[in-house]
Amino acid sequence: MSREFITQRIHELHEANPMLGHRGCRLGITYPEISEMQARAIFEAAANVQKKGIKVKPEIMVPLVGFKKELDLQVAVIHAVAKQVQAEKKVKLSYMVGTMIEVPRGALTADEIAETAQFFSFGTNDLTQMTLGMSRDDSGSFLPAYQEAEIISRNVFASIDQAGVGKLIKMAVELGRKTRPDIKLGICGEHGGDPDSVKFCHRAGLSYVSCSPFRVPVARLSAPRPPWTKPKPQDGEEKVIRPALRLHQ
Repeated sequence: MSREFITQRIHELHEANPMLGHRGCRLGITYPEISEMQARAIFEAAANVQKKGIKVKPEIMVPLVGFKKELDLQVAVIHAVAKQVQAEKKVKLSYMVGTMIEVPRGALTADEIAETAQFFSFGTNDLTQMTLGMSRDDSGSFLPAYQEAEIISRNVFASIDQAGVGKLIKMAVELGRKTRPDIKLGICGEHGGDPDSVKFCHRAGLSYVSCSPFRVPVARLSAPRPPWTKPKPQDGEEKVIRPALRLHQ
């Protein structure tokens, strides 16, 4: 490729707001070869490990899904690559394909998305940004004033906004389970290391939390609570005591 062609492509791909731009499943739909490459890397690695006698079950997560058709198109690519790799490597692989719920529309249409997704991981960082219309990277300039004015009680990018973002999560859990009762549910984000957020995830019916390394110690202390410290259901919540959460590292 000529230097001029590459320069032109760089200009064409420039984005004013990359956070809401051409990324996640959007990139995989316009450039399916990227999804093919990533899926092939996962399946070839899984095949190599399995041949060594190690049990492996990849869980492939498609990000930024807001429309069921987005996930359908990406899952079709993933299944096609899986079939190719299994034929080439002469192995049978067991795997799951799900999505990260981080776009509000994804939470609102979780019943449709669960027809294809075998699991949901709530991407609470982006879900918070998109629900509140606030940039996490720029929030330091105004969130302290919001806390001082008692608009919010704590940093919403560290502890789940249970009245807003939390309502979307609970709605998505309920809708997802209506379609797929055994759907696997958890969160991935900084909130996974916050004690109050971990308790909220337990009440919402999630089975695991995941967070960045420096928050893992707090999550470890918050998630595996003994039965007598499990939170009581709040008004309107289903009165079922579920197992304590586990930690994804």
